[in-house]
Amino acid sequence: MAAAKGDDRAGAEFVVNMPGIHIRGMNRNRVWLDGTRSGPRCSPRARDQNFGRRDRAGNPEGRSGLVVYKVSGVSIENLSACNFLSGDQGGGDAIWFDGGGASGEQTTESFRGAYLTATSTFWAGASAPSATYGIYSSNTAGGPGVFVHDYASNFSDSAFYVGACPACAVILDAIHGEDSPEGFSGTNSGDIVIENSEFDHNRDGFDTNSQNNDDAPSPQDGTCPAGAVNPRVPENIERIHSCWVFEDNYVHDNDNPNVPATGVVYNIPTGTGLSVYGGRHDIVTHNRFVNNGAWGILLAPEPDMETPPPGLGEHCQGGSNLILSGQGVCYFDDFANEIANNTFTHDGYFANAGNADIAEISGDTPNSSSDGNCFHDNVDTAGPLTSQPANIDSYKHCGQNYSGETLAGPVGLQLACGSRYFGSCPSGIGANYPQPTDIVMPFPLSQTTMPSPCAGVPSNRWCRRQRRRGRSRT
Repeated sequence: MAAAKGDDRAGAEFVVNMPGIHIRGMNRNRVWLDGTRSGPRCSPRARDQNFGRRDRAGNPEGRSGLVVYKVSGVSIENLSACNFLSGDQGGGDAIWFDGGGASGEQTTESFRGAYLTATSTFWAGASAPSATYGIYSSNTAGGPGVFVHDYASNFSDSAFYVGACPACAVILDAIHGEDSPEGFSGTNSGDIVIENSEFDHNRDGFDTNSQNNDDAPSPQDGTCPAGAVNPRVPENIERIHSCWVFEDNYVHDNDNPNVPATGVVYNIPTGTGLSVYGGRHDIVTHNRFVNNGAWGILLAPEPDMETPPPGLGEHCQGGSNLILSGQGVCYFDDFANEIANNTFTHDGYFANAGNADIAEISGDTPNSSSDGNCFHDNVDTAGPLTSQPANIDSYKHCGQNYSGETLAGPVGLQLACGSRYFGSCPSGIGANYPQPTDIVMPFPLSQTTMPSPCAGVPSNRWCRRQRRRGRSRT
């Protein structure tokens, strides 16, 4: 059926537009929402795909899997989805809690997505239809929104996405994103907790950013709603007014160029564990970063060349209109983030100049802040912590004026070369990053299914209540 209007005008297999609906499968590994129209389950063959309806020009519109549209109290649990592909009207989202995509507005929406798997097996190139997002929420507010025990892989943008929500009130707990350009992407999102989760074998394990696009309003800012104190400030953290928290996660082996990639993420440099592009007031603490080839953690500005559609409020909100290399950009600086208590093992092993456990570019722009990024109590298991600027962890300067590297410094050069944004870098300049060869899309292993799917549900054909048997007395 037709899905909601907004950034996605394509159809969807299922649309939930009534509050309080609960959808639960009996076994996550057996209950599949399959986007293919023929062949075996989740077939990779082009002839088996369903590209959606045709528009007037004969082009496929695309389609999504399950869309929860502008309603609260909905739960989707214990099932899997595959091969829902994009088209010229959107689509490509496996499971989406949608509060009003591309509207610049948010819907107060509580939801739960638990024991979900989302994946794809089909790839025909960057200009062809593809599965873009796995498990996704946008334009929601107030929550609580919960993603727990979820897995997503093989998407051409990101495995998980939470965005377009200054006060998202979303918790992601025990999720796993891999084999995508980004294991997680979050544009213009605040009030998020990501904990006990794993991100691996992506180009970039985890990415949060500010952008001047239809995921309005910008910027990405982790300040608690109304400037309140975070009720769960992590141990040994100074920024008590930040509610965007990335804690107790395992981020490893994000050095994989052979993932499907389309659109702006095609230029994401390979080899970053976690990146903050133009984000502010975020906390990254008590995580393990292992075997990320370029950087364990990277903080950098977002020089965004996008322009949002008309009617979405202020242009370049939270950013600065600048000219860089002759190109007009909305420049979002990164500041007031706290990176603390993290452990690094074998990060930056590409060994290009500027690769390190932690790297930072910040400051010296009109929208910079006197409250710089701060770093403390981070540890490299093999020796001294590596960083650009050097000795970054020796300055515990939360709340103080501080600037990192400039765009013209070593890290900026590596970003330009690693992204191929301005073309291939000249040989022999010490900026070598793995390039795509053959796209590999491993099918997911069986995932942990909900232990008691009949708990708390009315009696039905799958969950019949057992009558107690007793001995009659005479």
